Parts: sequence; structure tokens; C-alpha cells
Amino acid sequence: MISLTEFLVLAALLFGLGTAGIILNRKNLITLLMSVELILLAVNTNFIAFSHFLMNDTGQIFVFFVLTVAAAEAAIGLAILVVLYRRRGTIAVQNIDALKG
Repeated sequence: MISLTEFLVLAALLFGLGTAGIILNRKNLITLLMSVELILLAVNTNFIAFSHFLMNDTGQIFVFFVLTVAAAEAAIGLAILVVLYRRRGTIAVQNIDALKG
């Protein structure tokens, strides 16, 4: 059986990959969104692992809320990216200054 430590190590690796993706790649918005999704996946892994090992279903309920927020974030983020690409012809972070008042 897989121990709690192995789940936490996996979650830490996913969180580290997501953080590294955000820090190292600040040019592509799609990569930034995928990195945020990796961080949310790490959090969900922790919720499920603790929920299983503590014999409590509360963590699994939180995962549904996090997944709902992640799906909404992905849909809205991709819609914004499509609009930016149509207006600017690029989705490079350096070229996005359209949000100025």
C-alpha cells in the first residue's frame, strides 16, 4: 500500500514543477496557466491523501470545489487568451498592455 509520505512527495514534486513553470517561463500565458493547474493538482493530491489516511470525507469534498474553480479559471483564462490573440496577434506576456485604464 502507498504511504502518506509517498503521496506528499508526489504532491511536493507537482507543486515544485508548477512553481518552477511560473518562475522560469514568464513569456507564454498558456504555460503559466498550465503551471497554475499543476499547483492546484498538488493541492488536490494533498486533500485526497489526508482525507484517505484520516478516514474523513471532508478533503474529498474540498477537491470538488477546487476542481470547479480550476475549470472556471481555465475556461475564462482561455477565453481571454483567444480575445487577446485576435486583437494583438500574439499572446506574449511582454506585449500585453491592453489592461491599462
